[in-house]
Amino acid sequence: MSDWMIELVDVTKRYGNIVANDHVTLRIRRGELMTLLGPSGCGKTTALRCITGQNIPDEGRVLIDGKDVTDVPTHRRELGMVFQNFALFPHMTVFENVEFPLMIRGMNKAERAAMVKDALKLVRLEGYEKHYPRQLSGGQQQRVGLARALVYRPKVLLLDEPLSNLDAKLREEMRFEIKDLQKRLGITAVYVTHDQEEALALSDRVAVMNKGCVQQVGTPAEIYDHPATKFVADFIGLSDFIPAKVVAVESERVVLDVQGERIAVPPVESVHVGLDVLLFIRPNDVRLRAAEGDRRPNEVAGTIAKSTYLGDKFDYRVDVQGVEIRVQTHGAERFENGQAVYVHLPYERCRIILESLICAAR
Repeated sequence: MSDWMIELVDVTKRYGNIVANDHVTLRIRRGELMTLLGPSGCGKTTALRCITGQNIPDEGRVLIDGKDVTDVPTHRRELGMVFQNFALFPHMTVFENVEFPLMIRGMNKAERAAMVKDALKLVRLEGYEKHYPRQLSGGQQQRVGLARALVYRPKVLLLDEPLSNLDAKLREEMRFEIKDLQKRLGITAVYVTHDQEEALALSDRVAVMNKGCVQQVGTPAEIYDHPATKFVADFIGLSDFIPAKVVAVESERVVLDVQGERIAVPPVESVHVGLDVLLFIRPNDVRLRAAEGDRRPNEVAGTIAKSTYLGDKFDYRVDVQGVEIRVQTHGAERFENGQAVYVHLPYERCRIILESLICAAR
């Protein structure tokens, strides 16, 4: 038995001259929650629709549980789907909404009743069987949608922006409920969202998409701490991108020229002396101190150009010879506009970004 529950193999989908999916290859493990993350128009929903069978790829194959389902209709793929707009029937009760997929599968009444009861227990909606959607909160309606998707025990659960219509607090609550439910059932799930925080909180792994292709696949920590491209780094979290030139390549470090100063960063393949690169670091990893005494290793001199109070932290924009570096600090020390400072770029938190890396699928 294959370790992969879902496989997209070199999938391409076009709409006229628009390439919505560009040779997408993605493999999703059994019992894994994989998030397809990216901005509107990046191709994530198209990829999801290729899994469901609502889209037929122009090229490539789709496999579920080791079987090629590229040409298999949606209703025969054993999938559960949860939508952005809940998609509940307003004239049906909660029980009838959840029962509906079982009715169209021809199951008998007693079997349907038992399965609906189990599904509503899963999502903590016992006692709501006779309620109509209009009598439920947004979170309760989304739970009904989850129960309906899970009632016939599908192999795969697909969720397309399922929390985007909920308020922020309810989104956070439902996020943890979905993750807990998915883990308790051990079901494979594919979750589509443009919300970076949601993706980091929910996922076992994240596939970041842009312009129809997969730029990087990894755990939330890998995606956040080791982005493969400038797009990934910029899309997830706050980022500093500092123009630099490689001046030395050694076994344990690469030395960069940053505005005339030497900065050491961890080694990376495919770099050579003279190469122009971007030094990437998160603003909360940068350190500041008053410009007193000699500079220490991996420090550059700068001036506070702007400071913003954010309650639990300060956000500084530091001018380093015409290059702006953003810094967020939680420490007690405060810096004033115009103050001379030393900006420390910790070796272990620095990364080289190669702008030539465009699409991980190619």
